[in-house]
Amino acid sequence: MTSIGTGYDLANSIFSPDGRNFQVEYAVKAVENGGTSIGIRCKDGVVLAVEKVVASKLLKQGANKRIATVDRHLGVVYSGMVPDGRHFVDRSRDEARAWRDTFKTPIPTADLASRMGGYMQAYTLYQSVRPFGITAIVGGFDSELELPVDGEVGSGPAVGAGGKTAGKKHGGPFLYMIEPSGLYWGYYGAAAGKGRQVAKAELEKLDLGGSGELSLEQAVKEAARIIYLSHDDVKDKKFELEMSWISGADGPTKGKHQEVPKALREEAEKEAERLAKKAVEGDDDDDDDDDEDDDKKDGDKMEE
Repeated sequence: MTSIGTGYDLANSIFSPDGRNFQVEYAVKAVENGGTSIGIRCKDGVVLAVEKVVASKLLKQGANKRIATVDRHLGVVYSGMVPDGRHFVDRSRDEARAWRDTFKTPIPTADLASRMGGYMQAYTLYQSVRPFGITAIVGGFDSELELPVDGEVGSGPAVGAGGKTAGKKHGGPFLYMIEPSGLYWGYYGAAAGKGRQVAKAELEKLDLGGSGELSLEQAVKEAARIIYLSHDDVKDKKFELEMSWISGADGPTKGKHQEVPKALREEAEKEAERLAKKAVEGDDDDDDDDDEDDDKKDGDKMEE
């Protein structure tokens, strides 16, 4: 790489002559070594899922969670360095609590993404710190209901909360992905980690932003299928699938971020494992057919 011996990769406060920040690029590489995580935004909620590689048989099953609840209606999943991810979650909870202290309402998903994007970007500016080695996917469901103000006494003004247009629908599901540089975008489907390319290709096949949007239960099954499909059995060890979901007030989670029920998760895993094996076997059959075609061509050439 051109950075070797130049000194431009020694601190993240220095740009290279061609405008690159090598420390941020190295952080992205750290993310690519982590387990695959995905988020799916559907018509009635958000699903988060992560491939948690089991590094040792001595680890307690179900422990060391990679999906965390930030506020009642907000969840985060991340790929990359686990300690960095845990600090990201702690800071996200601080931001959510500070918002409640100031405005007496739950923090909107977009505002949390904005605040955490700014926080991660600050870690790309100074020589005394390094960029976060994670890419985080933030999912939430901003309530469409007129929520009471925290600590409200009495009925208060009859007009309700300000800033809302009468007759217009407010709230709904939101999904953001925040990269080590601090860049964040809103997504219908997002993927990070070592299997992101396969996962992204599969997410693009789903009609997430069109008229035929997925239901929450369908999104759970698709998320499991994509995680199993992106997992590399040759390179990686056994893994656990973690999944959570968030629905509206009239959905299965009643507006809260919760783990997907065990029965539904296990059903989705069985189906995903079957489809993943079928896809692999299909690839093997295609390879065998190609080999047979090549042998046939070679035989024809020899006869000529």
